Amino acid sequence: MVLCFLSRTMHLARYSSRLLGRQLCSASANKPVLTLFTKKPCPLCDEAKEVLEPYKRRFILQEVDITLPENSAWYDKYKYDIPVFHLNGKFLMKHRVDIQKFEDQLSKLELHNDGNH
Repeated sequence: MVLCFLSRTMHLARYSSRLLGRQLCSASANKPVLTLFTKKPCPLCDEAKEVLEPYKRRFILQEVDITLPENSAWYDKYKYDIPVFHLNGKFLMKHRVDIQKFEDQLSKLELHNDGNH
């Protein structure tokens, strides 16, 4: 992001951007993490991500390529089931997005996180 300010306001701009950065980092730290176990190509994974697009501001998407050597345990477990989703480290769904289940679990986590502030 490029910000243009008069030299008098430069100090304020630097301070504001640092503050904003901290707020964004702390906000994202409280978002639930949705892990997608995938491989390339995976048309069902692409379809699932499209279905989840309207919700993307409410979670952090972490993709795990099960074909990488360091993910061989996930490959053994999920090679016939992708896409597989975990929400905050717990199995949530596989094959297709169950939007009702996803919304329910996401809302529960958001309520829990809001209660901790």
